[in-house]
Amino acid sequence: MYWSGNSKIELEIKLLAMPKIKISFFEMKERWQREFFEKQLSPAGYVLQFNPGKLTVGNAGKYKASDAIVVFIHCKLDKKVLEKLTRLKLVATQSTGFDHIDLVAAKSRGVTVCNVPVYGENTVAEHSFALILSLSRKIVESANRTRAGKFGLEGLRGFDLKDKVIGVIGAGHIGRHVIRMAHGFEMKMLAYDPYPDKSLESHYPLKYVSLEKLLATSDVISLHAPYGQRTHHLINTKNIHLVKKGAILINTARGGLVETAALLAALKSGRLAAVGLDVLEEEGLISEDSGLVAGYLEREKLATALADHRLLTMKNVLVTPHNAFNSREAVLRIAATTVENIEAWKKGRSVNVVSG
Repeated sequence: MYWSGNSKIELEIKLLAMPKIKISFFEMKERWQREFFEKQLSPAGYVLQFNPGKLTVGNAGKYKASDAIVVFIHCKLDKKVLEKLTRLKLVATQSTGFDHIDLVAAKSRGVTVCNVPVYGENTVAEHSFALILSLSRKIVESANRTRAGKFGLEGLRGFDLKDKVIGVIGAGHIGRHVIRMAHGFEMKMLAYDPYPDKSLESHYPLKYVSLEKLLATSDVISLHAPYGQRTHHLINTKNIHLVKKGAILINTARGGLVETAALLAALKSGRLAAVGLDVLEEEGLISEDSGLVAGYLEREKLATALADHRLLTMKNVLVTPHNAFNSREAVLRIAATTVENIEAWKKGRSVNVVSG
């Protein structure tokens, strides 16, 4: 298309006159993140605002002029928060899970919500195996003992993974990487998934079974299911007794997949020999001491938070701070996908949209 000199000037004036899209970023603590988004988005005319803290109902009013917000899992976007963001049109969460966002409230306000569906399948799977190996070979106890100048082997005998049965709950993006790694260790493999991918059975000596069969047969249980109403307390006080005695359980997915009371009971009885957790059911509360003394906490949440604290003190429980996703490569993929989501939304295209 041919543009005359005057037409070009008129177009540039119109573009300059267009309102800038304002984006507020939360839980943005690292300098490289700010620099990355500024480099990618500022030249395109976006106005960026960074906050190292969380978006809450208390501070949401400060960001009412935001057209878009970028959050992580610790920002709880309920109806009250969304109501204060009067210009909001886009929520871009830098996570695969989106249970921290009230999708119904967002949709009712015409707010698009997008996520990062694929960024760290191998990353989280590797962390899961780091927990498995740490428990099977008592790595933490061994390292702590030698650091204290003690080199005795008493109490440090572990077990081989070869020929053990691993049960993978959720054989999706991450679960299939766990299956691949388990195959490398020559483990026997079971999977439970409401939507089984039969092609996995042709690639690996894998068998899909019921949840009950998996719990009863597996030496290692690894959770990789999404969290929602149907998967809330997938492992609970009613089915924990089915777990094979002496099994170990790994959860790098969501804390709410496992009922904390059931976990404690199984550890105390010896039903579970050990547990490796990167997530806790009420991790958002126990990471802030003020949350434990605030009077507004519901009884059930307070009980779960206190039970989580008890898990942290148990010798046969290994807890990492929701760190499974946190590799250099994965966080860069998250940031790059978030930019793609924002640019697609601006152009009116639907990319990684979960609501809207």
